Amino acid sequence: MTYSIKEVSELFGLSIYTIRFYDKQGLLPFVSKNESGHREFTPSDLAFIQTICCLKNTGMQIKDIRKYIDFCMEGTSTIDSRNALLSEHRQTILEQITTLNDNLKEIDAKIDVYSSPDAIEIINAQRNYVANEKSEHRLTNPFA
Repeated sequence: MTYSIKEVSELFGLSIYTIRFYDKQGLLPFVSKNESGHREFTPSDLAFIQTICCLKNTGMQIKDIRKYIDFCMEGTSTIDSRNALLSEHRQTILEQITTLNDNLKEIDAKIDVYSSPDAIEIINAQRNYVANEKSEHRLTNPFA
């Protein structure tokens, strides 16, 4: 079974323009064209596209995705290079997850305050603290 560019677009939530852009950037060397010159995608092509989407969605740059695809197209001699590239990307993702979790904790703390039955008192105490702090340093009260 083969898929048209429109079908691939719908399957992956990518625009046809994006798929053509990926092709022009060298990310789709595995996709063949039929006698009419139209791209025809096979199930194995879809697996590659899934990986490309995963790498893109996790912040890998196009040039690095192209490098990964090039390694795949070269064969088994590049397994170590693929492993190194993906391991480095994995580490970057883990660092991003840590940062996101830290930021999520800050947001959760704010939501906890705003959801508290004592929200008005807590916010007023925070505003008073800031006003006193600014006054001690002879700075303008931002809440005045």
